[in-house]
Amino acid sequence: MNEVTTIDRTQREYSEAAKKALARKPQLFINGEWVDSSGDATIDVEDPSSGKVISKFVEATDKDIDRAVAAARAAFDDRRWRDMPPVAREKIMHKIADLIEAHADELAELEAIDVGKPKGMAAVVDVPGAAAHFRYMAGWAGKAGGETLPPYSMPGGMMFAYTLKEPVGVCAQIVPWNFPLLMACLKIAPALAAGCTTILKPAEQTSLTALRLADLINEAGVPAGVVNIVTGYGHTGGDRLVKHPDVDKVAFTGSTEIGKLINRNATDTLKHVTLELGGKSPVVVMPDVDIAETAPGVSQAIFFNSGQVCVAGSRLYAHKSVFDKVVEGMAETAPFWAPRASLDPEGHMGPLVSKEQQERVLGYIDAGKRDGASVLMGGDSPSSDGGYYVNPTILTDVNPQMSVVREEIFGPVVVAQRFEDLDEVVKDANDTQYGLAAGVWTKNASAAHQIASKLQAGTVWINCHAMIDPALPFGGYKESGVGHEQGRLGLEAYMETKSVIMKL
Repeated sequence: MNEVTTIDRTQREYSEAAKKALARKPQLFINGEWVDSSGDATIDVEDPSSGKVISKFVEATDKDIDRAVAAARAAFDDRRWRDMPPVAREKIMHKIADLIEAHADELAELEAIDVGKPKGMAAVVDVPGAAAHFRYMAGWAGKAGGETLPPYSMPGGMMFAYTLKEPVGVCAQIVPWNFPLLMACLKIAPALAAGCTTILKPAEQTSLTALRLADLINEAGVPAGVVNIVTGYGHTGGDRLVKHPDVDKVAFTGSTEIGKLINRNATDTLKHVTLELGGKSPVVVMPDVDIAETAPGVSQAIFFNSGQVCVAGSRLYAHKSVFDKVVEGMAETAPFWAPRASLDPEGHMGPLVSKEQQERVLGYIDAGKRDGASVLMGGDSPSSDGGYYVNPTILTDVNPQMSVVREEIFGPVVVAQRFEDLDEVVKDANDTQYGLAAGVWTKNASAAHQIASKLQAGTVWINCHAMIDPALPFGGYKESGVGHEQGRLGLEAYMETKSVIMKL
C-alpha cells in the first residue's frame, strides 16, 4: 500500500530566529565562553527534509577536547559548583528550564530542521521534556544525602558511622541524534544536581539545539567550566573523551555496537559508565483489545519520530484471533503517518535523519522481502525532489531468523506476527539480544501484570507506549544497557557513596 495522496514535501521557510542560529560562527562552548577551535575543520548541517546543507559547526580537535576536560576538571576541583548552596543550584537549574520554555518555539524549529521530526511533535514532546528534566532534577539538588548507620559488629556507643553522597567528578556525556535536546538535558540535569561538571558531545548529525542550549545554560548563571559543549565526530572527539584520564564518568546513549566499544575503552581507567543502548521492543496484543484504540496505539509505537526511537515497538505480536484486524487498522493510519517536511504543520512523521539512515532502512526492507516477508503497507520511499523519506512500513509473513525481526532497524518498519498462547508469545518476545522496553495491550489487568513480570525489559508499557517520565528510572536488560537514567537511580549514577566511621 503506497501513499494515498500527493504531498508537497517542499520545506517551509525558516524563521528569523532559526536563521540567526544557523548563521552563527562555528565555535565551541568551553569554560563559559564561545571559543574558536584549534583547527579549521567543520561538519555540514543538513536539513533532512530537503537534503540541503544549511550550516556548519566545528569538528573538535584533540586539543579542543583536552581544553574542555581541563575546564571541567578545574571547575570540579575548586568546588565552585558542588559547594554552592543547594538552594542556589536548584534555582539556577529552574532558570535553565525557564529559558528553555521561553525559547520553546525556536528550539522546536531547530530540532525539526536538524533531525527531520515534525516541529509540532518537537513542541509537545522534546522541548517540554527537556525543561521537565531540569525541573525534576533541580529538586534533588538539596535532597540527595547519606544516612546514619549503627555498626553491626561493634558495641553500641563505640562508633559513630554515617555515609555521604558525593559527586562522581568530571563527566563525559555523549548523546544521540534522534532526540538531541531532550537527551542533552536528560544527561546534564542529573550531573548538575549531583554537583558534577560535564563535557557534552552532541551527535555529529544534530548539534544545533545543544549549541543553543549552551547559550541558555550560560545565561542562567551556571559557573564557567561546569558545563562545556563540544561538537565533532564520535570516533574522534567522542573517543578522546572516553579515554581521557581526567574524565571520571561516561554516559552514552546510542547503538549497542558503539556502547560495547565505549565500555571497553573506559575500562583502562575504570571509569563509571552508564549506557542506554539499542532495542527491538516487542508489543503484545491480546485477543480482548478494542481494535479502534489499539491499532492507532501500536502504529504510534513504531511510527512516532519515524521509528527512530530506541524503544520503538518494532516487533508486533498480535493474537491470531485479532491479527488481521489489528494490522488492517494499522494500515488505515497510512495517511496520518505519511511523511512530510518537518516544518509542514500537517505533518506527524518526517524524513529520516540522513541519507545514510534512509539507505540503511530501505536496505533492511529489501532484505526482508528477499527473505520472504510480505509488504502490507509502505516498503518504499515516496517520490520527492530531495529529503530522506521512507513510507511507514508493515511487514508480515516474517520469521524469527530474518534480519528484520532480529536486528534494530531504527526506522518506520514493524514486523507483525501471530501468536496463540501466552507462554509462546513471552518466549518469542524475549528471544532477542535486547531488553530495553516492551508493550502489552489488553483489557485484562491480571494478564497484563503476568506478561509484564515475564518480559525481559527495563520498561513495560500497558495500553500505551513510549510514556517516559523524569521520575521513573529508565534502563535496559541484556545488551540494551548498563545502569539507569532518570529518577533517583539516574541521579545516583552521578554520585559516589562514602562511609565515615569515627571512634567515640
